[in-house]
Amino acid sequence: MKRRNFLQKTALTGGALSMGGALTYAAIPNTSAEPHKFNLNYAPHLGMFEELAGKDPIDQINFMADQGFTAFEDNGMMKRDTALQTKMGETLAKRGMTMGVFVVDKGGNMANTLAAGKQEYIDIFLDGCNRAVETAKRCNAKWMTVVPGGYERNLPIGVQDAHVIEALRRGAEIFEPHGLVMVLEPLSDSPDLYLQNSDQTYMICKAVNSPSCKILYDIYHLQKTEGHIIRNMDLTWDEIAYIQIGDNPGRKEPTTGELNYKNIFKWISEKGYDGVLGMEHGNSKEGKAGEQAVIDAYKQVDDFL
Repeated sequence: MKRRNFLQKTALTGGALSMGGALTYAAIPNTSAEPHKFNLNYAPHLGMFEELAGKDPIDQINFMADQGFTAFEDNGMMKRDTALQTKMGETLAKRGMTMGVFVVDKGGNMANTLAAGKQEYIDIFLDGCNRAVETAKRCNAKWMTVVPGGYERNLPIGVQDAHVIEALRRGAEIFEPHGLVMVLEPLSDSPDLYLQNSDQTYMICKAVNSPSCKILYDIYHLQKTEGHIIRNMDLTWDEIAYIQIGDNPGRKEPTTGELNYKNIFKWISEKGYDGVLGMEHGNSKEGKAGEQAVIDAYKQVDDFL
């Protein structure tokens, strides 16, 4: 081969390799930057960063870790393929992330109300608890959300309380040997829901009297139903095992509503809380810019030291 032809061929090949390398790198998220160091363990969920990370659940978890998030939650984990549950758990372990809550499958928030005391409803709940144990093993989870259902309005409230407490005691018996914790979530979605306030949930946890039955304090829901967030968290603190986040109105990221999350997070940190804070809210803006706005909002409100 003549030197001139050799040099031309080398230049073309080198250019192609260079271009190919650039294209390949551009398709891979940049992980060279150091992840942000958050003070608390905020947990995003699937779909929150789908535009930036892609649709694959594992890619999304890795993206969260690359941004500095140290936890993850997935309400629908029980309905996912068992192989994906395992893979998600393995990815979380590899990235040093804590698995947050998933929802115990008992048929929906309003369905199969434990307040009714009906055996068929209790059986559905206990079956969900048993299946939740297996799911938790696959994805390295510790906490599972439980919503007792709606009111049984033809019964006195004290009788409803007793029915709920008895059912939850039986659920706790399933979780205790495995070191798992069901967290009861008071909700603001409907006046027909049995569990709505923090003091009511506190009373139930005290009555169940198990390390496997605690409070999930969802700040968004409880701002709507009772307010006085810091005061009421303080009153019920010894039974709170998990916290969720959402600003009000709108249920979007912190800084978009009326709650002073920087003060709330500062207070939570000063209480010594080292658990998970689930980001159970939507994004206030669409697209990649909206997803970046969520990340930026958490950096802002987490800067409380």
